Amino acid sequence: MSERAAPFHCPYCGDEDLRPNETGHGAWECHSCNRAFQLKYLGLLARGVTASNASEGEGI
Repeated sequence: MSERAAPFHCPYCGDEDLRPNETGHGAWECHSCNRAFQLKYLGLLARGVTASNASEGEGI
């Protein structure tokens, strides 16, 4: 990913007054409730794949 994904609102208070935090990548601070939080991309979900059909070669 070339650009930073920015949150639209604070997960704690819902306000939109957010700014990047100096802590590092994915860190944001809310100037309304004075909280800092961090976003982290975990990966893509494999929808419809279960342990039983994945072992049979189905799904992926």
